[in-house]
This record gives sequence, C-alpha cells and structure tokens, in this order.
Amino acid sequence: MNQDKKKLLIPLFEVWAGEEAIRFQPLPLSGSNREYYRIEGATKGALGVFNPDQKENTAFLEFTKSFLKSGLPVPEVYKEDCEKSIYLIEDLGDTTLYSYLTQIRSQLGFNEELKNVYKQVLDYLVLFQTEGSKLIDYSYCYPRASFDKQSMMWDLHYFKYYFLKLAGIPFDEQELENDYQTFTDFLLKADRNFFLYRDFQSRNVMLRKGRVYFIDYQGGRKGALQYDLASLLYDGKADIPDEVRKELLDYYLDRLDEHLKYDRNEFKGYFYGYVLVRIMQALGAYGFRGFYERKEHFLQSIPYAIQNLKVLLKKDLPVKIPHLKEALQKLTVSEKLLKIAQKAKRLKVQVNSFSYKRGIPVDESGHGGGFVFDCRALHNPGRYEEYREFTGMDENVIRFLESQEDMHEFLDYARKLVDNAVDNYQKRNFTHLMVNFGCTGGRHRSVFSAERMGEHLREKYDIDVEVKHREQEFL
Repeated sequence: MNQDKKKLLIPLFEVWAGEEAIRFQPLPLSGSNREYYRIEGATKGALGVFNPDQKENTAFLEFTKSFLKSGLPVPEVYKEDCEKSIYLIEDLGDTTLYSYLTQIRSQLGFNEELKNVYKQVLDYLVLFQTEGSKLIDYSYCYPRASFDKQSMMWDLHYFKYYFLKLAGIPFDEQELENDYQTFTDFLLKADRNFFLYRDFQSRNVMLRKGRVYFIDYQGGRKGALQYDLASLLYDGKADIPDEVRKELLDYYLDRLDEHLKYDRNEFKGYFYGYVLVRIMQALGAYGFRGFYERKEHFLQSIPYAIQNLKVLLKKDLPVKIPHLKEALQKLTVSEKLLKIAQKAKRLKVQVNSFSYKRGIPVDESGHGGGFVFDCRALHNPGRYEEYREFTGMDENVIRFLESQEDMHEFLDYARKLVDNAVDNYQKRNFTHLMVNFGCTGGRHRSVFSAERMGEHLREKYDIDVEVKHREQEFL
C-alpha cells in the first residue's frame, strides 16, 4: 500500500520542489484514515497526505487558506491534486505539545515553562475562535456546519453504545435518553457563533523553534467557545493538574475579555457542561477503538478520562441529569475499568530495528524520546555475498554476529543503559519506553541487536516488550 501512495505523491512533490525526492518515510497512523508521508529532496521537504475522504480534504484546504489569511500558525499547503486525494503541506516536525509536556513533566513537573506554552496555545485559541471565524466559509464544514443538537446526540449515543454498553455499565435506556435531551437543550443555550476546532488537544499542537502550530482542524464548524477550551484543559493523557486547569481557565478568560463582552459566571456554567460532553465523546472514541477494534493503546487513555470525570462529578452542574450522573458514577467504580487502569500502568518497551536511510522511527505512543543505538560501526555481514539476502533473524547471520566480540561489547553497554531506564521508569509508573537500533540497511546488525535486547528484557523484567523490524515491512 505504501508503494501505491509513493507512486502518487513522489511526482507531486517533484513538480512542486523542482528536484528529485530522495527520501520517502511513512509516518505512524493515527485514529483517522489520513496517511502521512515525510518526503525530502536535496533542499526541500514536505509532508505528503493521502485521504480518500474528498469532503474532509476540501474542508482542511479551505480552512487552511482562511487561517493563513488571518495570520494563524497552520501548515502551508504547497500543492494539491484533489482528484487523486493527495496534497503536500509544510512539515512541522515530530514534536507535539503532548510529547513535549510528557518530557518536561517527567523531569520538572508542570512547571512555569510548560504553563507558558499552554498560555501561548490559549492566545491562539481565542484568535481561532474569534478572528479566524470571520474568514471561514462554513459551507465547507464536514460532516456538519454547526455543533448543533444532532452533533451532540451523535457524540452521546457514541458514548452509550461504544463505551457504556461495551464496558458493561447498567443503565435505563429511556431515562438516559430523557437526560440526553435535557442536557443538549442546556448546552444549546450557550452562544454558538464561533469557530469550533472540534479536536483541540495536545496531539494536534506542534512545537517548532519555540513556536506553536496547529493541525487537524478539518472537523471544524460553528459552535460554543467552551468546547475547545474543555478539549484542551481536560485532554485525557495530558493529565493537567486541577489547580493548573483553573489558572489556565482564568488566563483564557482574561484574553477573551480583549475580544468580546460576556458573563464569566455564565461562561463557567456552560463550560463544565461542555467538559462533560467532551469527556463522553472521548470515552466513546476510546471504547470504539479499544473495546470494538481491539486497539489496546486507546484503552490506556481510559483511566485518565475517568479521573477527569471524577473531578467533574464533584462540581455542581447547572442542569439536572440524574440518570446520566448515576451511570457516570457507576463507570468511575467499575471493576472492569479499574483492571484496565491497572494494566495501563504496566510498562511497555518497544524495541525497533531500522535503516538510517529512512530515518529514525517516530514514537507512536506520543511520549517522544527513548534510546537510539547506532550499529553502523559494527562488523557488517551485509558486505559478504553469503549473508546479503538474509537478515539478523536467520541462523547463519546470527552465528556470524555472535562470533564478533565488538557486538557483545556493544550489547552489554546498551543493556546497562536500558536496564537503568527500565528500573527508573517502573519506580515512577511510566508506561512507555522506546529503544531503537539502526544500521545502514536495517536488516542485519540492527535486527540482531533488537532481537537480543527483546530477549534480555523479557527474561529480566515483568513488562510488555514488543520488537518490530521496520525495514522488513517494506521488503
């Protein structure tokens, strides 16, 4: 499949860049059908995007043009071919706000530096919602032009069928439906004449050279100010401390004062209602991806969303939804979900082999960082004809590499470094560590090293270990 996209995207890149593409690297898939590829020539680079959903492509491209006119930091669109469902955009790198905050917080907590980045994000959120909204043509919105009652009911039913039911939480269908009607009627009373980004969370904010940039707004539409603010401050795995949330909420309201008049108390009343609908939407997505599609890493976000829900349920919502609140209370003490929470705290180490020609693997967990060990100084069996067509998983190559003293020394050093990190991560309840071994072709030394590291970790620790050989996927 990647080769098919390569045949589509490389010509588009070469027409735009005026030079030959020398690197084509697929990026990790997210929860959508969009596929991203990093393409580089001698002097230029871009992200190639393939998305079979034409209406979603149109929304993204048109919104981007409007935001750029407003001076908002979004990726430039370099070239597009809508008939083939492809386009090229500015490459903003790999550092998301989520990976950045994970790294900073693990060392320094949620410090002033991190809060200042969030404040920069909030500055732009106000501009997206107010100034950016003035240039948006809402006829391009997809699937709906407004976060209206229909949109809200979709999210609430998504939560009911893909989370409550699959998690085994008992509820009365009619009573819950009655509360849904009451709840949505309340939310609809808030002013909804602003741009609603829809998925304004830490993985959709990029950091590059000290600046923030914004991506994945193709689901945008008209809606209330409170929704995107709720999405950012109650972003599941970002796990923002409640006292920091309060500080950032007040900061946002101070910035909003500069653009329009509103009642702060009334705003906060609607805000916590939108926090609830956003948490329910997120849990529905985690349930669909995790319980239904069996993608385990989505289940790891559930404990954070439940913790947010516990905090929220202690507040007095200005709307009576007794049966919904009862179902949510049951959810927070569910034994099944508590077991998921315990499993989510278990450390997972992902060990990769790769070729430097195609770049270092991207951390799909969003945590960033990890180890990168360079095997290129080691004796290379790929130089010999009898080993060339084999890999580091074949017996003849294994015997060759096991006979090399430098390989044993190299792995001893690597094991000591990784063991120290694993011991530390387990003490601090960290859940993910990435270990990469790279060589020239990504088939011999790196594969052998990754396999040996995986064996060592499984023998020594009670943790989850996954070994992946990236280049073998493209043979």
